[in-house]
Amino acid sequence: MNTSQTLEKLTEMRLLGMKQAYSLYLGASASGKITNDEFIANLTEAEYIDRENRKTTRLLKSAKFRYQASIEEIDFKSGRNLDKGELLRLSGCDFIKKKENIIITGPTGAGKSYIASALGHQACVTGYKVQYYNINKLFTRIKMLKADGSEAREILKIEKLDLLVLDDFGLQQLDTENRMLLLEIIEDRHGKKSTRITSQLPVARWHELIGDSTIADAILDRIIHSAKRIELKGGSMRKKKISA
Repeated sequence: MNTSQTLEKLTEMRLLGMKQAYSLYLGASASGKITNDEFIANLTEAEYIDRENRKTTRLLKSAKFRYQASIEEIDFKSGRNLDKGELLRLSGCDFIKKKENIIITGPTGAGKSYIASALGHQACVTGYKVQYYNINKLFTRIKMLKADGSEAREILKIEKLDLLVLDDFGLQQLDTENRMLLLEIIEDRHGKKSTRITSQLPVARWHELIGDSTIADAILDRIIHSAKRIELKGGSMRKKKISA
């Protein structure tokens, strides 16, 4: 089998990283600049890196984050009550391994969604399956799925996520249906997976927001006790960017 046939076979088998490395290293291998063992090792490493990169791309696309955000671009110098050391520790994603939750609260424009997206991005890079939802749009979506009976499949998908990001919790008072739906989602994930919630409202007001005292107790007991909290302060980051 000649070189062209080998490249075609690599393409057919979707060994794209190996194909690229093979093309690059053919000259070096033929001229004796690297050993056969080194050549095989380089091909293997190239294929591994290519697969990991493609996996990360798929995870990021599937997550549907609100922002294309990164930890490096977060502003820690604006009196935001944001501990850089703590955030860097969270970016290591140990909280996902420990099945812990994160609650991010703060006023409008404080950067809650951006930070949640940045930490979610890091989780995808680490190899975790993440999904971002605006919580009110999620409620609406599941109600629509009930029309054809497919809401159970969506809820099961949510249950299996390594990290669930629920953004903008508290913009609307929960009605009975949404209250029970939230309880089901949180109950399914409790002690098994991590959930990150952002809200303009302080945690102290969540009980009132949820409405039903018994259901509120059940939801908050499962969210808060295993949660790390980030309580942002200061003015709107959007306004600061505009004025800058």
